[in-house]
Amino acid sequence: MPAAELAPDPALNRRTALRLIAGAAGALALSACGGASDDSTGTASGADGSTSTTDDAASCSTYDPEETQGPYPADGTSSVNALSQSGINRSDIRASFGSAGSDDAKGVTMQITLTLVDYDNSCEPLAGYWIYIWHCDHAGNYSLYSSAAASENYLRGVQQTDSNGQVTFITYFPACYSGRWPHIHVEIYAATSSQPTTRKQNLLRTTQLCMPEDVCDDVYQSSLYSGSTANLSKVSLDSDNVFGDNTAAQITLETPSFSGNASDGYTAAATLVYSASRS
Repeated sequence: MPAAELAPDPALNRRTALRLIAGAAGALALSACGGASDDSTGTASGADGSTSTTDDAASCSTYDPEETQGPYPADGTSSVNALSQSGINRSDIRASFGSAGSDDAKGVTMQITLTLVDYDNSCEPLAGYWIYIWHCDHAGNYSLYSSAAASENYLRGVQQTDSNGQVTFITYFPACYSGRWPHIHVEIYAATSSQPTTRKQNLLRTTQLCMPEDVCDDVYQSSLYSGSTANLSKVSLDSDNVFGDNTAAQITLETPSFSGNASDGYTAAATLVYSASRS
């Protein structure tokens, strides 16, 4: 259910994040809709032997809920519209593009592959759909909005899903700003021949992805993410005003699997389960 997302400011009370849903997540069976796992505990192994929480989406047992777009979408809801800017259709979203220049947002690199599947049709991949993502930078700023990044348009990008229903973005791990659990915003648009240039064009679902706590803990040791550790200690998934009313299965679905480490960067994956028949 959509909730009004807080801007980077007010703090919430502390909670116990992903560990609260570990038991429920482990009960979900892995399938083509879920993240890869090296055992039944729901942990994925990186090339260097590191492990992290997996995305156990499991047999279309649930679907991505509608979430708030938040205050910084730049999707044409207001006069701010990154979707209409030439160059927004891209895989590497780490730097600004077009008339905004080419300044790099900086941060811990993550490559995330999103797989869009059809809840109403046995998790069949959805090809030709458009996926728009955006998120804050290492300091909690959103490009095109925050005063420190108003002239930038980095950490935003849109792509069309391939025959496997997949898109891959190269980005930086988002900060934790006051009042919100670390997250990535996602909009899903219908399969059309041309890229959407505004939210009003065939938008199907707005949702969000929540970052795993163990990866947050590692990333936020970097001085570049100053303040994120303190902010994370004051918020939890159940106190978060977006993720807090979701079921354990939905949280599992919305949590990408990660492998890698903060020094070398991460590879992540998440399944977006879209249902045309469910709100």
